Amino acid sequence: MFSKSKINDPAQKPDEAAKPAAPAAKPDAAPAAAEFKATAPKAKPPASILSSDLHITGNMKTTGDIQVEGTVEGDIRAHLLTIGESATIKGEVIADDVVINGRIVGRVRGLKVRLTSTARVEGDIIHKTIAIESGAHFEGSVQRQDDPLNSKATNPKPTGGSITESAKG
Repeated sequence: MFSKSKINDPAQKPDEAAKPAAPAAKPDAAPAAAEFKATAPKAKPPASILSSDLHITGNMKTTGDIQVEGTVEGDIRAHLLTIGESATIKGEVIADDVVINGRIVGRVRGLKVRLTSTARVEGDIIHKTIAIESGAHFEGSVQRQDDPLNSKATNPKPTGGSITESAKG
């Protein structure tokens, strides 16, 4: 006497209730295009930001991006590392891309290393490519390597002399 309404059936979506049931597919038929779900590439997550009031003691390691505005006493390893103008890092920095606007006391290793005009680096830089803007302060040695991220080459033979750069442009 009473039958279950397909409109209120939780197993069916509301728009499917209005449509008639599709005929059964033949066993040798190709899957319907509606069954194929193209997945969009995952969006890259935003960089983790360490605010200026944050003081971290210890090492950090990520495959993502980090933007440091505070103080870190320890080593940092990341994909893209941005050191803000108010930031201070005391330790080794290893990243594919390193952008230094603030202060680092320690070694820097990166495929691409960029010292902006507000950068202050006290330590050696091992890089594949480097850019030093006028006004940057740098005390240490610079060495180019094809694989600067390889930690086995911690005491490489220096190919150049020591550089003290304190250009005011």
